[in-house]
Amino acid sequence: MSVALLWVVSPSSEVSNGFGFLESVREGNRLVDSPNLMCNGRLKKGKKQRWNCSPPYGDLRYSYLGESGFENGAKFPVLSSMVANPAHEIVVTSEQKVYDVVLKQAALMKKPYSRSTDDLDVKPDIVLPGTLSVLSEAYDRCGEVCAEYAKTFYLGTLLMTPERRRAIWAIYVWCRRTDELVDGPNASHITPKALDRWESRLEDLFQGRPFDMLDAALSDTVMKFPVDIQPFKDMIEGMRMDLKKSRYKNFDELYLYCYYVAGTVGLMSVPIMGIAPDTKATTESVYNAALALGIANQLTNILRDVGEDSRRGRVYLPQDELAQAGLSDEDVFTGKVTDKWRKFMKSQIKRARMFFDEAEKGVTELSSASRWPVWASLLLYRQILDEIEANDYNNFTKRAYVSKPKKILALPISYAKARIQPSRRSSVLA
Repeated sequence: MSVALLWVVSPSSEVSNGFGFLESVREGNRLVDSPNLMCNGRLKKGKKQRWNCSPPYGDLRYSYLGESGFENGAKFPVLSSMVANPAHEIVVTSEQKVYDVVLKQAALMKKPYSRSTDDLDVKPDIVLPGTLSVLSEAYDRCGEVCAEYAKTFYLGTLLMTPERRRAIWAIYVWCRRTDELVDGPNASHITPKALDRWESRLEDLFQGRPFDMLDAALSDTVMKFPVDIQPFKDMIEGMRMDLKKSRYKNFDELYLYCYYVAGTVGLMSVPIMGIAPDTKATTESVYNAALALGIANQLTNILRDVGEDSRRGRVYLPQDELAQAGLSDEDVFTGKVTDKWRKFMKSQIKRARMFFDEAEKGVTELSSASRWPVWASLLLYRQILDEIEANDYNNFTKRAYVSKPKKILALPISYAKARIQPSRRSSVLA
């Protein structure tokens, strides 16, 4: 299952292993900063994205579990941080697990950030990313990847300051390379141990030990911005989940998966995008809104790709909600649109739109130069839900997509929305 890179509007592309990192991860080899090895990467089209660039936003601590709320339109109650399972054991909900990460990330933004190279465990034979001779070329290559496979988003990044622009390109490329491990042409060769090596490599680059030129760009980025390693590790955890899991028994499980593969990009990106200096919204509320956007985009991906995923033996729909609707995996594999399926899809689409609604509340609070690409992504991804409806909920054999004229129309609309000033009232968490 691929992820929607939230702030990036390019839902159908994949990176080949031309960067040379797949063999390294599989075999556990360490790459050196050889420009010849690092600069020959070519990208292939034809695969879905696996992530969603969004920042987590504030008023999202509602229960999205169960179906009753969707039927009567009632406001969802605030979730308790813990629930009791049938064995009377206390279990922390997925939502609370994610919210704890959000609070940690938000705390980093609230204090002055400085990361000295004296704190890094740098091997003497590795050049620090800040002084790497090929660093400028590394950022340029990240920009080329973004420009080719996320055109709308790339245009929006050109409004950002050069430093922020390069940093978001570096994060984009790392996420795409990570997704490639389990969703690319060599995915069948990827093992849990390979992901462990990729995580070890991530830890190295956070310590100033980049493996290749593209790693160097991200290593330099995390030196300059208050970006924590946890969301990056969580994304890798999402890749592990895809290796061993093809069903989700309820929305609590699916929510955690959506966070791992999509919401994490928001946590990575908020420090780069920046929060408007004149906003009265809380830092937590901005992060939570970005999380909502990530979850919304990933749910949209899931609903769009039901047929494609089923042909791979995967069902990314809550099993309990399928059963409540009188449906089963067999109905998904059969791929016949029935009244039961239409009713079920309406409730799933409604849920995704609720997350988009929560996300909209926070985009305005971002730095003014960062809003346009986020708005463009939000508006275009949300329209995919409209296209599913226009296809009479046939997401088995018809792939919902936004036409080029609609994409072009979204650009001035998103630009106008990006001009809206941030709130002047304090925003508190529900």
